[in-house]
Amino acid sequence: MKRAAGFTLLEVLVALTVLALSLGAVIKASGDFTKNQAYLRDRSFAEWVARNRLAEAQLAGDWPNTGQSKGEAEFPAAGADQPARNWRWVMQVTQTPEEDLRRLDINVYPANQDIDEETVPTASLSGFIGRQQ
Repeated sequence: MKRAAGFTLLEVLVALTVLALSLGAVIKASGDFTKNQAYLRDRSFAEWVARNRLAEAQLAGDWPNTGQSKGEAEFPAAGADQPARNWRWVMQVTQTPEEDLRRLDINVYPANQDIDEETVPTASLSGFIGRQQ
């Protein structure tokens, strides 16, 4: 008597188990990739906001007072490919040991995030402004 050709029930169950585990790993990797892309997009936008703020301060030509200032920015601007996002920036101006040089530390946060001492900024940038001679 000939045996029927084909897979046994046990072989089919093992194959389905392997397929289910591998598909679960693929779905998790896809989700992690998407989450990472969103984080990198937000980080890039926040860094641009910080760079724009530093450039504005440097180009203003004013000697900045020491202390903290805050503001908001919309980036990217309305009409760009991406939908506009609002950001909060906090700029700390401190005097350096050099009399004619001040340090600017800029931290950028999403506008919908509450800011306190323990909040980690999305982006940070430091720069310097020299006094005009």
